[in-house]
Amino acid sequence: MKFLVVGAGAVGGYFGGRLAENEQDVTFLVREKRNRQLAETGLIIKSVHGDFSFQPKTILSGDQGAYDVILLSTKAYQIDQALSDIEPYVQDNKVIIPMLNGMDHIHKLKERFSAHQVLGGLCFIESDLSPEGFIIQTSQTHRFVFGEWDGSMPERVRDVEHAFDGSKSDAKASRSIVQDMWEKYLFIAAMSGVTTLFRQPIGPIRKVHESREFLARLFKELESVMRQAYAPLSGHITEKHMQTIDQISYTMKSSMQRDMEKHGNVEADHLHGYLYSMASETGVSVPNLQAVYSNLKLYEKSRESSF
Repeated sequence: MKFLVVGAGAVGGYFGGRLAENEQDVTFLVREKRNRQLAETGLIIKSVHGDFSFQPKTILSGDQGAYDVILLSTKAYQIDQALSDIEPYVQDNKVIIPMLNGMDHIHKLKERFSAHQVLGGLCFIESDLSPEGFIIQTSQTHRFVFGEWDGSMPERVRDVEHAFDGSKSDAKASRSIVQDMWEKYLFIAAMSGVTTLFRQPIGPIRKVHESREFLARLFKELESVMRQAYAPLSGHITEKHMQTIDQISYTMKSSMQRDMEKHGNVEADHLHGYLYSMASETGVSVPNLQAVYSNLKLYEKSRESSF
């Protein structure tokens, strides 16, 4: 099985690197700058689960190649370009597995390609790309979940899972990927919302009563919006997510917070704007989400004016 990983950053570089470490056939589709960097240094993973470095196979957009599985690990604001880049490699029998947060990109993928080719996917990982281009992975969680929309377990899903067997990553096929994705969306929208709003890791936020209560209310708002859209959430999901908040590292930051600290692009419209629009359509009151989304849009405006 030949894998094409779109992007060699904190997510794609990590899981693609773990596949390569597991002696799988992996190629990375990258931009010219990243390609030059990888040619000089190799792909370097520094992780609590073990370091790994190697010289990866890379291609640029427009290069020739044939692949069985495409792992899409770009940011949401890069999705349109990424879909154009992978189009030459998507044949009838190919599989595309997105690793992004949220749900809006699924519509774009299914519109661009055959719905049968697109699987569900999500990641739980705290990782970042250092200025030198190293992938820094810092927590025990490094999970990649994927599956068929109907919950079936055909050979193509089992083959992907088998490729990860024995790797230094937690990659599993799921029979409930739709629910998994919505519940992850709920968690990351709240987590990234409060960490960017308060400019703090999750530890101080959960420790202060007022900010903790804000987070709990935000979870409830987002849950209400999703349930109005008939998202298949499990019972007491907000309470379960708050328990997870209490268990994760005190110093954990969302990837959106880290992007903001670097004065980089953020996925405001893809994550929070999408839910804010859903709330407006369904009439759900979301004052806490409005505060989060307003903060992100103000950040985007200030970022634009600085260029």
